[in-house]
Amino acid sequence: MVEFARYYITFIRDFFVNLGEFFKRIFEAFADLFFNGVIEFFRNFIDASNAFTLLDWVMAFLVLMVNLAFLVFLSLKVYQLLRRYFKFARTEMEKDELLEEISFLNQKTVELIDEKNKILAMKVSNLGLSPEGEQKALQDGANAENEEYSGPSRFVKLIQVDKEYENMVTAVHMRDEDMLNLNELVKRFINFAASKLGLFYDKKIISSFFAGLASSKTMILEGISGTGKTSLPYAMGKFFSNDASIIAVQPSWRDRAEMLGYLNEFTKKFNETDFLKAMYETTYRDDICLIVLDEMNLARVEYYFAELLSLLEMPDIDAWLVDIVPDNQPGDPKHFINGKILLPQNVWFIGTANKDDSTFTITDRVYDRATPIIINTKAAYIDAPETEGVTMSSDYLMELFNQANKDHPLTIKAFENLEKLDAFITKAFKVTFGNRIMKQIRSFVPVYVACGNTENEALDYMVARKILRKFESLNLPFLKDEIEELSTLLDRLFGKNAFVECQAFLDQIKKSY
Repeated sequence: MVEFARYYITFIRDFFVNLGEFFKRIFEAFADLFFNGVIEFFRNFIDASNAFTLLDWVMAFLVLMVNLAFLVFLSLKVYQLLRRYFKFARTEMEKDELLEEISFLNQKTVELIDEKNKILAMKVSNLGLSPEGEQKALQDGANAENEEYSGPSRFVKLIQVDKEYENMVTAVHMRDEDMLNLNELVKRFINFAASKLGLFYDKKIISSFFAGLASSKTMILEGISGTGKTSLPYAMGKFFSNDASIIAVQPSWRDRAEMLGYLNEFTKKFNETDFLKAMYETTYRDDICLIVLDEMNLARVEYYFAELLSLLEMPDIDAWLVDIVPDNQPGDPKHFINGKILLPQNVWFIGTANKDDSTFTITDRVYDRATPIIINTKAAYIDAPETEGVTMSSDYLMELFNQANKDHPLTIKAFENLEKLDAFITKAFKVTFGNRIMKQIRSFVPVYVACGNTENEALDYMVARKILRKFESLNLPFLKDEIEELSTLLDRLFGKNAFVECQAFLDQIKKSY
């Protein structure tokens, strides 16, 4: 026993001596690396530098800078790794704490549900009902609710529309004198606006308006203030005996909720807008409905109107469903489909826009999907005879557009010339017509011609507003030769001075050099 004790004491003493030697050597190694070694490095450098030439000193300085940069880089990387490690460790600790708290809350939730069930069971027993009886009572109440709901609705304005149209006949019965062709329709509107409203429009603007209705569900009337942009759709509403809904766009509009409204989760009521009401009312009508977004570029159009722009381009009209609420509830408007409104084919959206410092630029994404009409001048006075408006269904107007496509389709020569023009503009200016714009041209040109104009006038109008307008974003002073070549090409393809508006636009560009 004594011998073992002596052995064990010797073992412990040797162990701690070795442990002390281990840490001593580590300390000495660090001292040699960061203190003694550094001093020795400097001594060696001083001794060697006595024989340095100028080139050696330059090389020494460069190497010293590189080494110093490497040390700084290495230190930063070590710092970042340590910081990331401690951040990760802290995040994991926070996750563990959150999981524990969630587990505790789940347990409390289960306890509260059990307590609630006990209270309900006591109430049922006090009422003398069995649980089966309670279930039957709830089912009967649900069935009664599904049959008819007479309580308050979360849509006040839209329910009012339902009540207004409840016993109203909305079918359009056209008279013989209202069954006009497009040329007669243009002339009649011009005379109506002049004689009834004191508003004067030239034939070109009105032809463009009807052709715009045929080529797109969205239209932009732009130009300087006071030229009658808002009054044109207003007059059209009066002419078709269905007043246009004029909605003033607010600068605060940032998304679709500003335009369509939103569900207030606190009151469980839907904050309805005038735009939503006007759009819902079109579902009851068969005539021509115009919804005007006045001063549409006071806010960014692509923010609040993006959903409708995309929706109106879908080829399947049964998919033109505008999301309003997640689902239908008792008391919702009659024409809701699972919380959505199906846009009918008789509605067009018309925006008015000024170009000044108080407005936003309308982007190509919006322009490409809409038909732009520029109104910068007032038409001259027209001594028109007294003229009444018309009663016309949207179906009849669409028939006029279809007939125009049959009678005045885009000629093969015009189509080939457009392809040549597209090829040159794409190569020289990196701007292309695109399928969307070509589709609009095919719909616009026949109606414009049916209104009493020529094919070249229609093509000139569309190329100037849909293609050349994109040149505004190019660095035009560096494209002088290309502009001259384009002007010459237009004359060669379509005839000398046939494209009046395009040539005027190009002349304006040349003057700005």
